[in-house]
Amino acid sequence: MLSVFDLIAILLVLTAAFGWINHRFIRLPHSIGLLVMGLGASLVLIAVELAFPRILLYADLAAVIRQIDFQETVLNGMLAFLLFAGALHVDLSVLRERAWTVGAMATIGVIISTAAVGVGMWLAGKALGIPVPLAWALVFGALISPTDPLAVLSVLKAVKVPKTLEIEMTGESLFNDGVGVVIFLALLAAAANADGSVGLLHIGELFVVEALGGGALGLVTGYAAYRAMRAIDDYAIEVLLSLALVTGTYALAGKLHMSGPIAMVVAGLLIGNHGPRDALSDVTQRYLFSFWTLVDDVLNSVLFLLIGLEVLVLRLDLSVAWLAALAVPLALCARLFAVSIPVFALSTSHTFVRGTIPVLTWGGLRGGISIALALSIPEVPEKSAILAATYAVVLFTIIVQGLSLRAVAARVVR
Repeated sequence: MLSVFDLIAILLVLTAAFGWINHRFIRLPHSIGLLVMGLGASLVLIAVELAFPRILLYADLAAVIRQIDFQETVLNGMLAFLLFAGALHVDLSVLRERAWTVGAMATIGVIISTAAVGVGMWLAGKALGIPVPLAWALVFGALISPTDPLAVLSVLKAVKVPKTLEIEMTGESLFNDGVGVVIFLALLAAAANADGSVGLLHIGELFVVEALGGGALGLVTGYAAYRAMRAIDDYAIEVLLSLALVTGTYALAGKLHMSGPIAMVVAGLLIGNHGPRDALSDVTQRYLFSFWTLVDDVLNSVLFLLIGLEVLVLRLDLSVAWLAALAVPLALCARLFAVSIPVFALSTSHTFVRGTIPVLTWGGLRGGISIALALSIPEVPEKSAILAATYAVVLFTIIVQGLSLRAVAARVVR
């Protein structure tokens, strides 16, 4: 049994080594390169085990990876830091101009996609003889519909799009994550309690407390940190205050059953936009923003490597391979509906750059959050199908869509 320090050391060594190899020889975008290399190494180990069953290398490495609780690591570890770091660099004035678009895609869009994916998954399962009850199909729709802010923000670093389109992609990915988690929790409770004990009133109450409560909590704690930073001028303490803000707020949100992701986004927007005005000196700004940029880069690198390595321990069921394969075009079509409807509805009052719909559709990447949510599902018969479908969609969106997004944007955006 390895210690926590041993596990962290192994992950950092692998991340650094694979990152160096990718940068020196393969030259894929950093995060995607780490995922591809992690996945490739996992598949090679699986092939070696099948060819030479007596070699214990696969079993040993799988046992190491299995010690890392992916769900806990992502949802209650990395997510808080990465969402705060992402929101910290968002221009609130531009986001405010696109608030209706971002809000519509982060709420109505997620609901549309959840329904479309859920019904499609249910019908596909019936057609393939792999029945997935509608309630559990909707759970899959909820966990796969929100774009992953960690994946989107990582890929956007290498893709040039107009500022308004970039802020729409960034804002949507930051906010629809929190909304999607709330919808997922509500539908998961309904599916797990098929006797009808979870009603619409409970789901509505959960949404209000989780989403609105998380936003209010982030606003209160973010403002308290902002005032504390304004009262002093010491970059070390102010960076420490930002760390306290992230860890303390996220932990408190969990205890109060509020949305930690939404709290992180709100707090990050507040510090990142109001802090530089009158609370952070030039020296503090340089240290604080550089610190969080580094945190973002390091944790993103480890996360993408983990996604690739996770195939070692997921034990995907090959009997549901066709259903998993169908989930990819299903999620892509649902994403098209989820983007098109809000854009067309707002087109009379808002101006959109040419190519908005195809870029937002193709740029709807999913990532570690979807896998973590799928792993959190209780051990029900439908879990293997949902897990396989989730992993297939995540790999396709990050590798295929992520690598080709720059070409798509260059072709359709004018």
